[in-house]
Amino acid sequence: MADGYPDDGTSRAEQGHAEFEVDGVAMVRLLGPQDRLLTTLEHQYPDVTVLVRGNRVSLDGPADEVEAATRLVGELVELVRKGVDLDPAGVATSRRILDSGGAPTEVLSQAILTARGKAIRPKTLGQKAYVDAIDENTITFGIGPAGTGKTYLAMAKAVQALQRKEVDRIILSRPAIEAGERLGFLPGTLTDKIDPYLRPLYDALNEMMDPELVPKLLAAGTVEVAPLAYMRGRTLNNSFVVLDEAQNTTPEQMKMFLTRLGFGTKMVVTGDITQIDLPTGASGLQLVTRVLDGMDDIHFARLTSDDVVRHSLVGRIVDAYTKYDAEKQARAHERREAHEFANRAERRRGMRKS
Repeated sequence: MADGYPDDGTSRAEQGHAEFEVDGVAMVRLLGPQDRLLTTLEHQYPDVTVLVRGNRVSLDGPADEVEAATRLVGELVELVRKGVDLDPAGVATSRRILDSGGAPTEVLSQAILTARGKAIRPKTLGQKAYVDAIDENTITFGIGPAGTGKTYLAMAKAVQALQRKEVDRIILSRPAIEAGERLGFLPGTLTDKIDPYLRPLYDALNEMMDPELVPKLLAAGTVEVAPLAYMRGRTLNNSFVVLDEAQNTTPEQMKMFLTRLGFGTKMVVTGDITQIDLPTGASGLQLVTRVLDGMDDIHFARLTSDDVVRHSLVGRIVDAYTKYDAEKQARAHERREAHEFANRAERRRGMRKS
């Protein structure tokens, strides 16, 4: 080692240094409690040394990584200035956005609405594309694993549309029970039987709107939460309609729902095709991706584990199950191929004997 540099071919010219002051931003909002966001930044660029003294930040390491880390810090500062509450997932997402050529300040600072002082906004590139698709299309399908914000963002757009008077009412629906909606064996009235399956939609409504206002809107029919079976025979005009858990619809139910579309209405269909509870038959959500793919004014937004905004473990769990399912399908394909090969060989032997 000479002059403090390792004997691995790394030269002084390849090292980089950046130093700047952060003004107009509380450092605790930038660094996070116990400097959690700083730790996340260091994980994104492990070869870069980050030092913070007061509001002065310095970075040292390989020149290209120092340059990238400096851009990331600059974007994070701008996000904080725009009122975005950063978290470790937001730092990692910002890095991915920068690597893809985008700008985190353009993706992560778009607030759909503000409820109880909390801004609801897309938090990943995939979520931003999903929200944009809802704006640009009459029917949007949000397909992806748990935790990607499919339903939450769709409901936020519905509330926004109602507040802007773009629609007269919101209609939220989901299959009441594993696709067949067989509620007869459950105790209580029909409402008692249905409510547990619709409770997540009520909970999200109460987060996005004044809880005292929600019962009044429900009573007036301005907001309707209903099982999918209640959509049959209706035409939905001037409405924002969200169908949740659509992977548990049959093809017939999906066709019935989509043909409820009336004038001035926007539909969002959400679901996770890896969590189908149908006892038999095809999922309406799986089939519709083939039937309607490429049709004008209909968009399929596909979210992935990169768009999971829950605990970081959720994304890793989704990836693990995706890998397992892929391996399971590959083994099943190999068994079918082997079985077909054996059948062909048996037929050939039979022909020779005859």
